[in-house]
Amino acid sequence: MHNEKTKKILLEFMSKMGPLTKKHGIKVVGSWASMPEHLTITIYDVPNPEAMLKFAAEPLVMEWLSYQTTENRPVRTMEEAMKFVK
Repeated sequence: MHNEKTKKILLEFMSKMGPLTKKHGIKVVGSWASMPEHLTITIYDVPNPEAMLKFAAEPLVMEWLSYQTTENRPVRTMEEAMKFVK
């Protein structure tokens, strides 16, 4: 956060994250930061893949994502996975 431009983007994104996720029907289950690794892990409850894609396409989200590497991993609960397997 020594870069003023990226610091401004982060602070604006964090202040508007609630309304943006709500707009797309997304719930933030939790978010954690490992400061030494510069790693943030956020778990979202998303109604469908399209909602996450639309959220990621928001101009503020795109600006926030522009200076970092992200990974998305769709997961299911073990119960959901077992139903799918059966």
